Amino acid sequence: MDFAKFASELSAYVWGLPLITLLFGTHLYMTVRTGFIQKHLGKAIRISFSQEKEGEGDVTQFGALMTALAATIGAGNIIGVGGAIATGGPGAVFWMWLTGIFGIATKYAEAVLAVKYRVQMPDGSWAGGPMYALERGLGQKWLGIVFASFTCIAAFGIGNMFQANSVVGTLKEWVKPAAESEATLRWTAGLIMAAITAAVTLGGVKSIARFCSYLVPIMAVGYVIGCLLLLIKNAALLPGAFSEILEGAFNGHAAVGGFVGATLRQAVQAGIARGLFSNESGLGSAPIVAAAAQTRNPVRQALVSSTATFWDTVVVCAMTGLVLVSSGHWKDGLAKEALTHAAFADLHSMGPPLLLFGLTTFVFSTILGWSYYGEKAAEYLIGPRAVKPYRILWVIMVLVGSVQPAAAIMDFSDAANGLMAVPNLICLICLSRVVAQETKEHLKDC
Repeated sequence: MDFAKFASELSAYVWGLPLITLLFGTHLYMTVRTGFIQKHLGKAIRISFSQEKEGEGDVTQFGALMTALAATIGAGNIIGVGGAIATGGPGAVFWMWLTGIFGIATKYAEAVLAVKYRVQMPDGSWAGGPMYALERGLGQKWLGIVFASFTCIAAFGIGNMFQANSVVGTLKEWVKPAAESEATLRWTAGLIMAAITAAVTLGGVKSIARFCSYLVPIMAVGYVIGCLLLLIKNAALLPGAFSEILEGAFNGHAAVGGFVGATLRQAVQAGIARGLFSNESGLGSAPIVAAAAQTRNPVRQALVSSTATFWDTVVVCAMTGLVLVSSGHWKDGLAKEALTHAAFADLHSMGPPLLLFGLTTFVFSTILGWSYYGEKAAEYLIGPRAVKPYRILWVIMVLVGSVQPAAAIMDFSDAANGLMAVPNLICLICLSRVVAQETKEHLKDC
């Protein structure tokens, strides 16, 4: 069996009904246990822009949020949405959006536990995340080891190879190189991305947070402007797009044009899987950097962390979904990069450059953010001596991802994400009482 087939079958198995039920069920459960923490979103957004040092930690709350957003807002917001629609039809957009709404509570809970159970390393830096919560909160170090192991593996998929491959795929759609020139394009793009990655990641979390604090706002605003221009252009088609999204969310979608059709199960599965791929709520990645934040209590940083899911899915993914569905190109049977490129090409000469800018900056920021997640997981497993080799391997894998087939990398990333989520969701459910207690004690002081 070749790798592509193995990755496809593993992804389908991991993302079966049990995991989807566990993930979405956790979102609903944490929403109830936190007293519907989503209602404090306005306060959370206000706090998130603070640059003041409020307690012990390595980076400001804003720096931690920008690093988390850098890792979260990536190719999944552009190519991932296209993949969800190609697989599950327009209805998948609704399930992505709903996963984001309820996922805010899960992202909040993850950060509460990350800050509460974080530890200070011998060099004075801070470390935390689900592996430490599993060890120190539940007394189950073996589960912490399982989570950290899956994180090390998943990071190379969702945070590295898939991201680099998405840039190459978009470049191919734009440049349309001859067959003999494609390899040159892949290697050139890969080498450039690897070199820039090395320049930032080798400096550690402070270097990453400082760079992301400048990059993330610029890239997000630039991409949103592009989406708004397309939505204005397609204004007359938006009512129909909303109708197709809602109808497909509960009935699936019949075959039309080149689109082969999608069942209700495919819509739900594609939406929730891509929703996790995009916003990472329940994955356990974002709390790793939340643990490094300078904050006076776990709840304050958790509120800040929860806004990442709002910006990522409720805003950016929703806009992408509306753009792709209203364009109508999904009916042609286009998938992933081709679908997204066709939608943005409707802006004529402006569209492709805007898409390339958005995707390139999104991808690069994700590669930076996930490099920190992966190295902290490796540090938990092996110790500080693992950090430098992991960073070097990280840079190499950016190049590897640029030259590998896209489908195999997408399936591998999906499977690794699902395996990583399981021990984290167990941690959240078992320590939900701690989250509720911390919320009751500190929320009024935020």
